[in-house]
Amino acid sequence: EVKLAESGGDLVQPGGSLRLSCAGSGFTFGTYDMNRTRQAPGKGPEWVSVINCADAGGPLTDSVKGRFSISRDNAENTVYLQVISVKLEDTAVYYCAGGWALDFWGQGTQVTVSS
Repeated sequence: EVKLAESGGDLVQPGGSLRLSCAGSGFTFGTYDMNRTRQAPGKGPEWVSVINCADAGGPLTDSVKGRFSISRDNAENTVYLQVISVKLEDTAVYYCAGGWALDFWGQGTQVTVSS
């Protein structure tokens, strides 16, 4: 069974940081591009970043450039989203999705930014 399990979401103050993890199982993790997306309350899904299977640092959506970075550890079957200098507007459920076409998804992890 293909599975993506996100973790690391938390309540964080503006300006804070956290690291979101996504662990994959049931597929050959190292052969898949991995995406991170998010959905803020009352808004549609937003693509955030992607990292290819060769661990080439991925592009980022404009709103998070300079604050988010994506990485992966294929030995651990895990993709990470490092988040710094969080803003109120980063409040969202963060997902990971496997494959170039976002073929399969995890259940999401909640990030709430609040003072």
